[in-house]
Amino acid sequence: MKILVVGGSGFLGDELAQQSATDGHIVAATYLTRPGMAAGVNWLPLDVRDRTAVVDLIGAFSPDVVINAAYRQSDWVTTAVGAAHVAIATSGNGGRLVHVSSDAVFSGKAVTYTEDCVPDPVTPYGAAKAAAEAAVQVISPAAVIARTSLIIGDSGSPHEGLVHSLASGSRDGMLFTDDVRCPVHVCDLAAALLELANTDRAGIHHIAGADAVSRYELGSLIAQRDGFDPARLPFGRRADTDLLGPIDVRLDCALTQRHLKTRLRGAREFVK
Repeated sequence: MKILVVGGSGFLGDELAQQSATDGHIVAATYLTRPGMAAGVNWLPLDVRDRTAVVDLIGAFSPDVVINAAYRQSDWVTTAVGAAHVAIATSGNGGRLVHVSSDAVFSGKAVTYTEDCVPDPVTPYGAAKAAAEAAVQVISPAAVIARTSLIIGDSGSPHEGLVHSLASGSRDGMLFTDDVRCPVHVCDLAAALLELANTDRAGIHHIAGADAVSRYELGSLIAQRDGFDPARLPFGRRADTDLLGPIDVRLDCALTQRHLKTRLRGAREFVK
């Protein structure tokens, strides 16, 4: 199978590209500034904001599956319009699309969200992700839209880097005790996305970890695993700040998990 990972140089994208190549697929992955690290992958430069470039690249590679993991939190055009460009090009080329979305599409008012919950974002990034979902649903009804949460690995994720910096005292800030998510391991997430790509399933799917944990609890687990003193982590409550964004968002993944062989582990299990 020919697989194209859009946004392949990111933390998730690189894992998707590596797993695809390891499984023996023909793999290409795109990057904006520099290629990723995955071996056995054809790395291609692409700016998803350029509709013509997206159409030309997907037309030339002619993938069976496109997984869109491209986003920039501060850039509406990349996150929302870029997703539409990828959906248009994939649909026009006859490929299957798996679009990666986020729990940022929710406000947190309901706390726990199933796949049929209507997005109610409270941040520009969440609004861009919600707009991308709507565009993909209209352009490519057969696509999978996979909402996920905080992505963690065995090292290398942004949150793990933040924890290390805070624990070593090289960065100011704090981890919130009331900011709750369902962290997912990057390997589990990539495997689940590739598994869904190889099915005829369509629509919204939730792919997140089994445990709802605060950013502070998660940070403490990471610090202990990586040889830092968790007691050195500064903490506080997000509710006591003026930071915009949801506080407690938990993705209910029970329905999706029933259709997956990949087991979505919780952070208390995979961060050891």
